[in-house]
Amino acid sequence: MIENGEATRPGKLRWALLALLFVSTVINYLDRQALSILATTIQLDLSITDAAYAHIVQMFLFAYTLAYLLAGRITDWLGSRMALALFVAWWSVANLMTGMARSAFELGAARFALGLGEPGNYTVGSKVVSERFPPTQRGLALGIYTAGAMVGATLAPPLIGGVALVYGWRWAFVITGVAGLFWLAGWLWIHPREPRPVTLPGAKSEGMVWGQLLRDRTLWLLVLSRAVADPVWYFYLFWFPKYLNDVRGMTLAAVASMAWVVYLAADVGSVGGGAISSAMVKKGMAPARSRLIAMAGAAMLAPVGMLAAAHPAIPILFAIGSAVTFAHLVYQINISTLVVDLYPSRNIATVFGIIGAGSGLGGMLSAQVVGSLVTSGHFDHCFVIMAFLHPIAFAVAWLGVKLAPRSPATANTVLGQETSSA
Repeated sequence: MIENGEATRPGKLRWALLALLFVSTVINYLDRQALSILATTIQLDLSITDAAYAHIVQMFLFAYTLAYLLAGRITDWLGSRMALALFVAWWSVANLMTGMARSAFELGAARFALGLGEPGNYTVGSKVVSERFPPTQRGLALGIYTAGAMVGATLAPPLIGGVALVYGWRWAFVITGVAGLFWLAGWLWIHPREPRPVTLPGAKSEGMVWGQLLRDRTLWLLVLSRAVADPVWYFYLFWFPKYLNDVRGMTLAAVASMAWVVYLAADVGSVGGGAISSAMVKKGMAPARSRLIAMAGAAMLAPVGMLAAAHPAIPILFAIGSAVTFAHLVYQINISTLVVDLYPSRNIATVFGIIGAGSGLGGMLSAQVVGSLVTSGHFDHCFVIMAFLHPIAFAVAWLGVKLAPRSPATANTVLGQETSSA
């Protein structure tokens, strides 16, 4: 829903805010992926086993999952300006702490703190897009700022690896942490102050919001869809560079110079996937239908990832990984846009928080499975398991959309079209 006419006003503010969200998302992913790029190096320096590394990844995802629930409500309470300022400041300091870690415990604690702050970037992004962009531009807008994640992931191997090779791995965390603190000045300067003072809701009204959302069948199915699909992305983010190091014998320098290709493909999927569904809406197709068509295409492409288990040549391996990350981002952008289509702006960050918690839970559980397989020498089995997840996730999301008109929290929307009572 677009409130107060904000999304239809002429001007460049919405695009300026989108550009800032793009940059914050780049920083978000540089901070997040630095550990996976440097995993083998840090493990050797701090004497961390593969099992301990899996637990550190789980600690990040556990915090990330829990924080999503609260981040959504904080965003709806405070508004996007102050909420994102708080989130970015928190996670930037947490990333600086990562560079100071001297043990597996300290490293895990720093990544736990990082996980508490990072979800806010996406709850704020969803609120900005919901409030300031019409349905015909939402897919593209979400694709653009989410592409920052893939740009961050693309830049991470050469940037993080290069800094570590020259200055040591600790400086990689220091530089990316400081970048977030510099970003704050631009956000606070460009984003207008919120039009109303912050007022926290009473317990009764807050209970009504949560009660309505938690009874919504569509919401729970969308949560499940993200929980099933997103482990694929977490696998390629946290484990693929390590796979290249440990199984395929690539050096840190080689990973730094080549792994970015896989994440560049995700950039294309992010912007392209949003643009495709937005173009279908402009031609008159119902928003939800356009998102589902794009998601179906992604779900058919993603299973190609199982071919990586056959140990193809490195160029073919990168082509396979690129196809999977491209497909995943097409899927993720369109399910995210679908959520913005279905739910009103006043609660959109909270809804995103609940769905994001599902994503984090799926990632956390998958980290345990992947960690066990890696520890037992069955890295290849991970590629096969990941290949089945997107088709399952799409079936769940499709069912959720079919139930949407009868869902309590989407009573004012019908497949993304607001009724006059909204």
